[in-house]
Amino acid sequence: MTKLYLISTGPGDADLIAPKAIKAISQCTDLVAYGLYLDLLGSVCDGKEHHDLPLGEEIGRARLALDLAAAGKTTALISSGDIGIYAMATLVFELLDMQLNCEEQGKENHPEWLDVEIEVVPGISAMQAGSARIGAMLGHDFCTISLSDLLTPWQTIEKRLHSCGEGDFVVSFYNPRSKKRDWQINTARDILLQYRPANTPVLLGRQLTREDESITITTLEKLDAADVDMFTLVSVGNSDTRHIENGKKEWVYTPRGYSKKL
Repeated sequence: MTKLYLISTGPGDADLIAPKAIKAISQCTDLVAYGLYLDLLGSVCDGKEHHDLPLGEEIGRARLALDLAAAGKTTALISSGDIGIYAMATLVFELLDMQLNCEEQGKENHPEWLDVEIEVVPGISAMQAGSARIGAMLGHDFCTISLSDLLTPWQTIEKRLHSCGEGDFVVSFYNPRSKKRDWQINTARDILLQYRPANTPVLLGRQLTREDESITITTLEKLDAADVDMFTLVSVGNSDTRHIENGKKEWVYTPRGYSKKL
């Protein structure tokens, strides 16, 4: 049976790639990814056939990976972070789902894709790496929201922002800003300010775990789109999240209520 690995490579630091991911890549003949992800993997990709498709070609990458695997090549489709979180795994399964209903929907037919064995290898996401860098920000209930309205209507995103605020969840924002989308993060800030204090701790983690990493701890009222780009993870604490300082050391954590037992 042909096999397709859906592989997560973590936030960037080679030491944070799961051994299972490295083992899976070693078993593959073909690697499909955005080129930067292959560059970050380094020598583990040597001797493999590289299929580098640029950003914006996500559907093309998923189709190509399925085609290669269906043709008998042990293939890896690779994403940074966790491939199942705002990444390529869901697209692969969506394409397979469409194949199961292609006659009804009038879509192109690739029955060979349905014979491919698929294994998903999880990884560390940016929100986990960011929380770890500053302490334990995700120590209590949390959610994630993508601020990109390319695939999800803004009305839906706005509804989720209000639900996050009402539920008092710690929230990590993915896709917070691009060159064409520079207003969503400020709008998200203003919505959350309706539900939690202005001094709520906020993490800005840019290029997390990579050589040019930068970490900024700010507050919700000071959060501004000018300090954010597509390489930045934005995590906003809940109403109980604490920013503590001890000399030059500073940490952010979200308590679970153990103080009642201490």
